[in-house]
Amino acid sequence: MFRSGKRTMALVAAFAGAALTLAACSSTGGAAATNTGGSGSSGGAAVTGGKNYTIAMVTHEQAGDTFWDKIRAGAQDAAASHGITLKYSNNENGPDQATLVQNAIDSKVDGLAVTLSSADAVVPVAKKAADAGIPVVAFNQGLDQYKAAGAKMYFGSDEDLAGQTIGQKITSETPGGKTLCVIQAQGSVALEARCAGVKKTFPNTENLQVNGADLPSVQQTIGAKLSQDPSITDVVTLGAPIAMAALQSGGTIGSKVKLITFDLNQDAAKAIQDKKIEFSVDQQPYVQGYMAVESLWLNLSNGNDIGGGKPVLTGPSLVDSTNIAQILPYTANNKR
Repeated sequence: MFRSGKRTMALVAAFAGAALTLAACSSTGGAAATNTGGSGSSGGAAVTGGKNYTIAMVTHEQAGDTFWDKIRAGAQDAAASHGITLKYSNNENGPDQATLVQNAIDSKVDGLAVTLSSADAVVPVAKKAADAGIPVVAFNQGLDQYKAAGAKMYFGSDEDLAGQTIGQKITSETPGGKTLCVIQAQGSVALEARCAGVKKTFPNTENLQVNGADLPSVQQTIGAKLSQDPSITDVVTLGAPIAMAALQSGGTIGSKVKLITFDLNQDAAKAIQDKKIEFSVDQQPYVQGYMAVESLWLNLSNGNDIGGGKPVLTGPSLVDSTNIAQILPYTANNKR
């Protein structure tokens, strides 16, 4: 994977260019986009002198996971800035998500933003969209698969690098301990990569599979594991709702066992402020949703590609006691 300083410079330049373009174009107006629910359309009037593009966003959102509220908030804000009609749909099952992508192709959308959690099922259909002349952007999951899907650009975090960042901090703070890495969605390439990254830099890491759609069972499973294995010193959760379930699991989390999480919501941010969670590695989902739509608009309206063919990283961004005061207010409106 490309992880040099040049990549960081490309990311800064890409975001700066997109921000300047947005500032220039949004001044012409555009109605706010309003999402209608788990799947549906939102849109507004086209910017002055421009075309009203229709963009489909198809994700593997799991019911009840507030993480996706941030993705959608970013996408809707970008759509509203340019008068884009945004069609959002989701299904956590790979074959069903692939069907939603096919539906987007059949409806002749102008652009497609898609997550590639279930790459085997979704990549071939996304490639059909690209082959049909529909610009495709991948985001959130699919760092290693987006080119096979025919995607022009990718926006997301390097999950392996993010996991390594956590493992390094655990190594420096809890040497000789044991880490439990909790995976809430079986088969997710990004979640598996996170735990694999932790294990690279903290080898004594064990994975625990839970059902993220059933938070009471997550609570019970984590609590039971901690009772069975008193050698566990650190628990790493891969989503903010899972972190909050872990806090409710009983046992010694927050006293003898340190809790670390990926991603943020308002409750997790408050728990960091209260020192119940050590820190979060945030992939900045609002930025992912915003840039997925913004980049498609730039490509459709001006032929731009962001990142020069390389992935544009939105994380890992470390949130801890040193910067939580600045970040916490933005968690209330799905900006972080």
